Amino acid sequence: MSSALANGLAGAGGGLIAQILTYPLQAVNTRQQTERVVKKGINDHHGTSPSKQQRPGGTIVQLFQVIKTEGWGGLYSGLKPSLFGTVASMGVYYYFYQVFKNKAELIAATRKGRGLGDGNVGMISWLAVAAISGSLNVLLTNPIWVLVTRMQTQTQAERNIMERKREALQREASENSAIASTLQDKLVELELLKPKPYGTLQAAAEIYNEAGIRGFWKGIIPTLIMVCNPSIQFMIYETSLRSLKEKRTTNKHGVKQITALEVFFLGAVAKLGATVVTYPLLVVKSRLQAKQDIGNNVSLRYSGTVDAIVKMIQYEGLLGFYKGMSTKIVQSVFAASVLFMVKEELVKAITVLADKTRKIRLNALR
Repeated sequence: MSSALANGLAGAGGGLIAQILTYPLQAVNTRQQTERVVKKGINDHHGTSPSKQQRPGGTIVQLFQVIKTEGWGGLYSGLKPSLFGTVASMGVYYYFYQVFKNKAELIAATRKGRGLGDGNVGMISWLAVAAISGSLNVLLTNPIWVLVTRMQTQTQAERNIMERKREALQREASENSAIASTLQDKLVELELLKPKPYGTLQAAAEIYNEAGIRGFWKGIIPTLIMVCNPSIQFMIYETSLRSLKEKRTTNKHGVKQITALEVFFLGAVAKLGATVVTYPLLVVKSRLQAKQDIGNNVSLRYSGTVDAIVKMIQYEGLLGFYKGMSTKIVQSVFAASVLFMVKEELVKAITVLADKTRKIRLNALR
């Protein structure tokens, strides 16, 4: 089995386990990113505030709110396509990453043979390897993540729509007392309605009806730019791992083998650095992919990446780009740490299994 295939399978397995463990945090974080809370004193040109001034509670509070209103299933809305997307994404990414990594290492070794360089792959090369692999991954798997984002934010969007309907009915009732009793009955009916998450096919149909096939590639521009996230992450990780291995090689009295716990911490540090740098792009991507529960509100209508950035600055300020960042740091750092640790162990296991299988075949031929 080739190293690229082994890493692809290991990456898919590691990503699957990390996704299952951290999915509730990811679901809450997506809702935090897509919640519109405007700056005080900002109104749209209809003279009304684009969204509520009330800020949602912290991560723990929101977790319990979802459980209370939607049950445990609310924390796992969109899990099935997410798991499929994780396996596909990690498999694609690690396969191409290993392919280009092997080529980069071959080029570095060739250059060393010619007397150029020390044979190590430089930081720029690591960035290029990660960027190319990430771009291919994004182009192939973006439709899956559009579906996941929709399913994670569906109940939130429906709740906002019902809230606007409730406010409109209350306003109409206060202005027209003759029909107040009829409107009151409608308000009671509205109160009894509870938003329900929808399935994958429903989400796909809604996206297609809104924008056709192109709708499945919403947010592709910030997502492609965000390729620098894993690029930065893997640059930090590979550089740190190489440095640690070199120290272990020169340390005659220490343990040379890198432990799973050390890989866990290296992955955590790498992901932390990458997340802090690229988080604003992640918020923009989530806003574009989520259901646009716009009503007549221009502040909630995004025509594209630039429009989203301009309106977020105008209505929410720069802090809007960092909504839910603390939740994302906890989720992504833990997920990346688990991913790297499990991936390295799976690569070892797959390699050992492949060697044993090869030996058995050789013995059978003798």
